[in-house]
Amino acid sequence: DSGARVWLTSSAAAARVREFGAPGDLLVADELTGPGADSVPVAPESPAYLQYTSGSTREPAGAVIPHRAIVAACWQGSRAYGVDEGTTCAGWIPFFHDMGLIQLLCLPVFAGGRAVFMAPAEFVHRPRRWLRQLADYPAVFTAAPNFAYDLAADAGPGDDDLDLSDVRVALNGAEPVRPRTVERFLEVFGPHGFRREAYRPSYGLAEATVYVASAGEEGPRGAKFDREALAQGYAVETVDGPELVSVGRPVGQLVRIVHEGHEQPEGAVGEIWIHGPNVATGYWGRGDAAAFDATLDGLGGWLRTGDLGVVHRGDLYVTGRLKDLIVVDGRNFHPQDIEAAAGEAHPAVRRDRVAAFGVADEDGEGAMVVAEWVRDADADLKEVTRAVLRAVSREHDLTLRAVHLVPSGGLPRTSSGKVARSAAKARYGDVRG
Repeated sequence: DSGARVWLTSSAAAARVREFGAPGDLLVADELTGPGADSVPVAPESPAYLQYTSGSTREPAGAVIPHRAIVAACWQGSRAYGVDEGTTCAGWIPFFHDMGLIQLLCLPVFAGGRAVFMAPAEFVHRPRRWLRQLADYPAVFTAAPNFAYDLAADAGPGDDDLDLSDVRVALNGAEPVRPRTVERFLEVFGPHGFRREAYRPSYGLAEATVYVASAGEEGPRGAKFDREALAQGYAVETVDGPELVSVGRPVGQLVRIVHEGHEQPEGAVGEIWIHGPNVATGYWGRGDAAAFDATLDGLGGWLRTGDLGVVHRGDLYVTGRLKDLIVVDGRNFHPQDIEAAAGEAHPAVRRDRVAAFGVADEDGEGAMVVAEWVRDADADLKEVTRAVLRAVSREHDLTLRAVHLVPSGGLPRTSSGKVARSAAKARYGDVRG
């Protein structure tokens, strides 16, 4: 998709890269000599790199990130999370992921701090390695998706004398932040010094060079909303509705909730629009310029994120994706809500390895769930299927058209580990199967 004509590598890896069939234009960076070998003049608006979207809802697209957007995103992140020359940016997120690239490479260079990182596989194999990393360094800022905090809580502190009191910020982003995950992580690691106010639910996307909004020094907070009102486009707080976690407030950019081209008041659901110096210039080689140049109240250059959200008591809440919205009998359902209910329905279902999407058959519009089976789980298939059907019906008053259970690893995922709903629908979306 990128049409790359020149490959850049190091002398240590050059032979291996050539084995992969690299083109003739292969440059070995540490062997370059002569004038201009150490620096290339750039302009703020010139492209720095292409950051491909995750592909969770459609084919990945390369957001063109200019140099000015990197500087802006680093400034925003440093302000939002208090990163300075005394901060240790620690973690394992891969550098091809925008969170890893900004948090572990660009931000410490910008702020003059320290970066400490490990390969993602090291964390996946032993989640406690991440916790030990956080305990071994001062003034730590770390970041990870929601599933990582679940894995860490499952692993527990171990037998080590773990001290997490100097973890200043633990960003939770890149996928929906689950209230249960937040409280469980705090419950497991609070006795080891981890402070509640260090936990920072956040929101960002590739087209905004990763950062948009985050919880502040107050730490995580959320609210329970009336389910029916939310489905109709309004956030009405209640005592027994589904709980959403706030992703806080923006720093250094404008964020608005928009419906049919008009800014919505607090409490009304709409598409999240962003305006700021951190926004990409467009998608590489695609005619999607309108998504980056929307107009609101006479001001152009707004990014239409495709995400649905609402502002409640001044905080931003992300409620779903426009393209993922499931409509059944005139009612709106967010797939992540259905997935959460299905994931908790039975121990044999893998949490966060569930995909919900809309389907159509001779009976009209409906919804379907595909879920991964926990490896070596001893359970009856019909029993698990019934448990999922009951959970979704009880939580959402929705009768699923089908529940399809697949082996562990059977759901297609993006390069960053998220379930790719569009690919899952293409693979499993036949309700007759």
